[in-house]
Amino acid sequence: MYPLPDPQQSTAEKAGQAAGGSLTDAVIKAAVRDTIRQTSYRDETPIPQYGTTPPVPQPGRPPMSAKAVDDTARMLGASVLIATSGGATTAVLWASGYANPAVVALVFGAPTALALAIGRVMKRAKDTTPDVHHHHYAGPVDQRTVHSRTRGVWAKTTNQQ
Repeated sequence: MYPLPDPQQSTAEKAGQAAGGSLTDAVIKAAVRDTIRQTSYRDETPIPQYGTTPPVPQPGRPPMSAKAVDDTARMLGASVLIATSGGATTAVLWASGYANPAVVALVFGAPTALALAIGRVMKRAKDTTPDVHHHHYAGPVDQRTVHSRTRGVWAKTTNQQ
């Protein structure tokens, strides 16, 4: 077993160093100050606006197109609706103690058939709607003001500028 050093006697004096004084304290303070300054380094070089590095996916949902995001939200909403309606139906059948297979098929098949029929109708309606056209014209705009006056049983309109 090794003997422990005496806490009353400084080990620095044994090594030939000063027992402690202003020089030692100044060196310790400078070392602490330099360490603090080194850990707070700020890189001031400008960040490039573009480069060859691919984007990094962020935590959470993976990157998707706008259509995929819309479809995901629609599926999540539909799953909540299906889970609640299915849970309510299960609770009613369990509470009654009687489950007729034909009734169960109607209860679960009717909403699905209705949803498919509505989807098909909407798809056909989408195909029959006219396209939206936007027209943009360039040129001088007529700024005149026209005053119209209509009088008589048989209307006669007089336009004055």
